[in-house]
Amino acid sequence: MPDSAIVTNMRTLNNQDYKTLALSALGGALEFYDFIIFVFFSITISHLFFPDDMPTWLSQVQTFGIFAAGYLIRPFGGIVMAHFGDMFGRKRMFTLSILLMALPTLFIGCLPTYANIGIFAPLLLLMMRLCQGLAVGGEVPGAWTFVAEHVPKNKIGLACGILTSGLSLGILLGSLVSTIMSKSVSIEQMNVWGWRIPFIIGGIFGLIAMYLRRWLKETPIFLEIQKRKNEELSKKLPVITVLTQYLPQTILSMLLTWVLSAGIMVIMLMTPILLQKQFGFSAIDALQGNILAIIGLIISCTFYGMMMDKFAMGKVLVIGCSIAAIMIAIFYLSLENANLLFITYFLAGFSVGIVGSFAYFMVKVFPTQVRYSGVSFSFNMAYAIAGGLTPLLISFFSDFVSKMAPAIYVVGLFVLGALIGLFLLVNNNSQKYVAKDIA
Repeated sequence: MPDSAIVTNMRTLNNQDYKTLALSALGGALEFYDFIIFVFFSITISHLFFPDDMPTWLSQVQTFGIFAAGYLIRPFGGIVMAHFGDMFGRKRMFTLSILLMALPTLFIGCLPTYANIGIFAPLLLLMMRLCQGLAVGGEVPGAWTFVAEHVPKNKIGLACGILTSGLSLGILLGSLVSTIMSKSVSIEQMNVWGWRIPFIIGGIFGLIAMYLRRWLKETPIFLEIQKRKNEELSKKLPVITVLTQYLPQTILSMLLTWVLSAGIMVIMLMTPILLQKQFGFSAIDALQGNILAIIGLIISCTFYGMMMDKFAMGKVLVIGCSIAAIMIAIFYLSLENANLLFITYFLAGFSVGIVGSFAYFMVKVFPTQVRYSGVSFSFNMAYAIAGGLTPLLISFFSDFVSKMAPAIYVVGLFVLGALIGLFLLVNNNSQKYVAKDIA
């Protein structure tokens, strides 16, 4: 390798890198806020978009079903956007995804309820949710690919960690808005107009984020291979190349995504509701505890991303996932003592931040020609299955089997994450899988 290339690969982040990371993280935060604000207001939505005489548990399950639909449609959106992203560039799809998220979010805030139009209310809500799923299917993998191809190779872990922290910031914004609305608006006002405000705000800010992204530049790596288009760009559908030539990388990425979905879906998104329904905490305490946990998540996503740049992938996964399994178990076991909520929830949130390093593995194992498609297919397919079914399963088992069911599920998956790390260590961090152009 030429000395100049070594210097380029090992340089520090420059102003353009910081600008790219900031705009990518901001856009990702606002888009993720738009996608997940639904779950923070799921109880209110379940009352407004289904008949009054429907049992509470059934309307809640159906609401989570509509929420899950956004995950189930993600692979289709991800595959289509990734295909065009791998063929024509990351930036165009990166900008389109946020537009496709902002408009449905804005429309949700304007939808009539069941009392106004009957069965058409949940159907329209489902349609908007599907549009959101299509958008986020392209956003998250596109964002990881975009920043990984912009920064020096010795800063990819940091970049992916910062980007994941940005996505986590979207969850924090959702939790903050939910807390503010709960404190400042009565239940009657919330049911009449209050629930609409977070969606309208999200839609407007999403459009602003789309405008800001016009200053982003196409990734240098993609521009380089575009010059050699006849030689290196895939002649067939990128996702077909992914499945036929990079199946082991795809399977490992899907398993890591399953772990990630458990940490985010259950600990960050569903636990505030479970704390109220299963453990008797007030809405304010549950949301305030959630805010602390998300702050811990934001900090640790960047921390674990940095660790990936410094240490072997397998070692970071083994240690990080083991700590997460232990801290989540402690958190749920401590819920009988209400005084420990804020401490243990913060520590559990911080430990879940190991998921911020998973993107590092995904972007490293697929080459530029199919990277967007590889990350997108692996991430979205696994998230569609795990993220789509998790809310329904957790809601059912925590209601009818054991209120500790969420803890058992999440702890078991982080143990799986530790085993994947051990597998990478045994196989010398699977260097045979790592793409040469980003090794």
